[in-house]
Amino acid sequence: MSKPEDILEQGFELAPEATTPPTPSATEKLVARLEDRFSESMSLLKRIPVTLTLEVSSVEVMLADLLNIDDDTVIEMDKLAGEPLDIKVNNILLGKAEVVVVNEKYGLRVLEFNTHEINDLAP
Repeated sequence: MSKPEDILEQGFELAPEATTPPTPSATEKLVARLEDRFSESMSLLKRIPVTLTLEVSSVEVMLADLLNIDDDTVIEMDKLAGEPLDIKVNNILLGKAEVVVVNEKYGLRVLEFNTHEINDLAP
């Protein structure tokens, strides 16, 4: 059996520095291929049309009340005048905006937009 001193006296040699860069591992190659496929898929997905809606407010009403609506009926909404409106994409809330007029047409000025919720757009 060797003594602890014998182990410490053993010499170590440093390996010579590699002159050629290491080749990518199988995992690195797989990751690169997956990133390429993801990029291709995203470019295709970006062409899919979605419906953007600017929602003023919503209110729940009884069907009986809805059947009694006439031309001059006023329905009170929950949202206060001047509050930011909801930006919805495919009925999913993604932000807040205010109404503006652009070339005599309605537009919206985005105040907040959360792209992290875009994953929720998938069915």
